[in-house]
Amino acid sequence: MRLAIAEIGQETCHFTSVRTTVDTFRQYGFYEGDALLEKRGAANGYIAGFMHAVEEEQIDLVPVPIISGWAGANGPLLAETVDFLVEKIETGLKNAGAVDGMFFGLHGAASAENEPDVEGRLLEVARSVLGPDVPIVVPFDHHAGITRLKMANLNGLVGHRTQPHMPFDTGYRAAKQLFAIVRGDIKPTIAWHRVPMIAHQEQFLTARGPMKTWFDRAREMEKMDKVVAVSPFPMQPWLDIPEGGWVTVVVTNDDQALAQQLSAELAQMVWDMREQFWVYESIPVADAVQRAVAAEKGLVILSETGDSVFGGATGDSTVVLTELVKQQVPELALVTIVDPESVQACWQAGAGSTLDLRIGGKLDPVFGKPLAIQAKVLALGEGMIEARMGIRSEYNMGKRALLAIGNVRVVVSENVGVGGNHPSVYQSFGIEPADAKIAVLKTASNFQYYADITAEVIRVDSVGPTMSHLEQFDWKDLPRPIYPLDDLPSWQATPANAVVA
Repeated sequence: MRLAIAEIGQETCHFTSVRTTVDTFRQYGFYEGDALLEKRGAANGYIAGFMHAVEEEQIDLVPVPIISGWAGANGPLLAETVDFLVEKIETGLKNAGAVDGMFFGLHGAASAENEPDVEGRLLEVARSVLGPDVPIVVPFDHHAGITRLKMANLNGLVGHRTQPHMPFDTGYRAAKQLFAIVRGDIKPTIAWHRVPMIAHQEQFLTARGPMKTWFDRAREMEKMDKVVAVSPFPMQPWLDIPEGGWVTVVVTNDDQALAQQLSAELAQMVWDMREQFWVYESIPVADAVQRAVAAEKGLVILSETGDSVFGGATGDSTVVLTELVKQQVPELALVTIVDPESVQACWQAGAGSTLDLRIGGKLDPVFGKPLAIQAKVLALGEGMIEARMGIRSEYNMGKRALLAIGNVRVVVSENVGVGGNHPSVYQSFGIEPADAKIAVLKTASNFQYYADITAEVIRVDSVGPTMSHLEQFDWKDLPRPIYPLDDLPSWQATPANAVVA
């Protein structure tokens, strides 16, 4: 079985001031040819799951690796970034020769200044080279923005089944689907519905609450005869695109009517539950810090919802840091700030020096405000940091400095990297987060890398480009009317109004 393998991922936040360049992708590593299989196959992402499926089914595989590029969550792509990716996919597939199928790992929520649907464009390019008869199967992040262009150019798909995500599992299931299509074991028939709703991030975990109820029903549907995959897509909250909204997709084996029926049921289910997804759990910043300080024991995670680097924020918000300093926290607290200017000053002063800084708040002029502080430079670092994080096996925060401001330890970096959302950020400086009282994570959902040492998670209601108050953003392209931004008292999903692929 001769299969092309490619992977391009970026999650766009339209409310941040930064833009995604080719260099943004390079922070996490661009891999081509055999390096793609070596690097990504050894991680815990889509391609590793694909390779596991190959071994499990003992597929006589002739891999044709094209490119793997991942840029995390950031602002919209520049036009030249899209051109670069298009050229890589087009040229790589043209040089690949005849293939039996394509495994194309995508996030699904990438948007550019000149193209609202980047991955739809990439799939369109792949289809134009491969022709109409070569199956393309895509593992997606379930926060993808599903569009007609995407669906018109693929033959099968699987969305993440959990949050926190398990990209290995998603890649594995997509690979099994691709193998079955290539062998002729299944004839995929697809139906989908777009639900006119969005929701904030605070009810996005699939282990509890309304999201669990919705995703559990999808898993029950997959036990039915002829059902290949059922994928709910609660689109990420900060994607402002013309085809925005939540989506349900059902893939069946040659049973279009069943696909339409199940997609309609799942779509109507989430619409009927829509108010449950708008329950807030976050609390004001000062209250959150006070509660963390008062906790009796263990590490307390402060989830800085407004500056989620895994949602596309800049990672330089000082909202929580300012409160930690103001309250003079009595025990060790950890936080990260992206600030190339301050990093440069620290490197010039050197480890052991004390200096006055205006830290953070420079990258986001809408929500940002620098914090004037005096800090001691404890240590300096640079280069790639190894960490098993889903699709990533390493990341580059650029030059960085470890600062002490009383009991607060701040890792200031040139690049976002992963914020402080993985212990390796601090471990690279010899700090074990388990020894701290507070760790500020710039994410609203991805606490799993601290799970073994966490006593409590507190969501902080902080402003920023990834804040939960979606009604405060200036939406430009989202289709209207849409719940809850508009008065939309009723909507009905039926098998007849499914989109058929």
